[in-house]
Amino acid sequence: MSIPAGGRRAADRRAAELREPLRVTDGVWAVPVPLHGSPLRSVTVFLVETSDGLVLIDAGYDHPSCWEPFTRAVAEIGHELAAVRLVLLTHNHPDHIGFADRIRALSGARVVMGRDDDFAHQRDVRGGGFLVQLRATLDRTGAPPDVIEEMYTGALGIARHTEDLRLDLAPERDSEHVVGDVTIRGLHTPGHTHGHAVYVDDARGVVFTGDTMMAEGPTQLAVPSLPGDDPAGDLLASLDRIRDLGAGIACPAHQTPYRDVRRRAEELAAFHRAELDAVARLLRTRESAWEIAPCLTWSKPWDELGTGGKRFALVHTLSLILGVTR
Repeated sequence: MSIPAGGRRAADRRAAELREPLRVTDGVWAVPVPLHGSPLRSVTVFLVETSDGLVLIDAGYDHPSCWEPFTRAVAEIGHELAAVRLVLLTHNHPDHIGFADRIRALSGARVVMGRDDDFAHQRDVRGGGFLVQLRATLDRTGAPPDVIEEMYTGALGIARHTEDLRLDLAPERDSEHVVGDVTIRGLHTPGHTHGHAVYVDDARGVVFTGDTMMAEGPTQLAVPSLPGDDPAGDLLASLDRIRDLGAGIACPAHQTPYRDVRRRAEELAAFHRAELDAVARLLRTRESAWEIAPCLTWSKPWDELGTGGKRFALVHTLSLILGVTR
């Protein structure tokens, strides 16, 4: 998800999210799926029509309050989930992968996600799943032990999902997927997560940006659990890739689809470069993410952020520090 810093606040952005299915362009549908128990109002699942069935981009939470409205919406726009041939996941957060396995069992669809977000690969390379990585990251922020414990305990609630999704394909970098008369390219665009991918339908001029590039607001940087991680640098390179695609429409996983993709990529890159510049200045007199985070701009003043908000901000700040000091 994105950090709602600057511009309209989080509540305004949630109000601007899709509330009913939207025909984005010929053969592309946006289906908002409510997120049970999440501060975000919804996640958008995209359906791409082909001559041989459907391609699904992302897959909501694994919860009846998500699955049931989604299946109703798909039926309302005249499709059946049994026609899904391919599920393309932008990244491994629970609001994106939730019912992928259920759709595969129903339709026989193949499930694809970037290798660096594959849970089995992460366990091998990073020593564990989200909670293991988060704890290792919090321990590097310079926060007091009691604060780290409180933040970690609070994260247990958002990590109540299995990390055992089996992928049919886990591309290490870019990929190409052909279903019927449609070709969709997967581009490795790390930054929000290490294996994040955006998907491009060149014929329709559409890029499905996942959580990398919303219509408004910054991008939450990945958890930098290994010493060599540089989510900020990764994100800037990914935004450059998206900028140069020539796509006419961006379809993000939250908020609404939008045009002028190049301008938005440039705007977002400028914001995060400004964050890096601010952190570079602060590092002259401060050392840790814990000291620097309260000096940066968030959706609320630092003292008004809750435990979860401070946890997101602290991880984001550490990623910025790593981007400056590499």
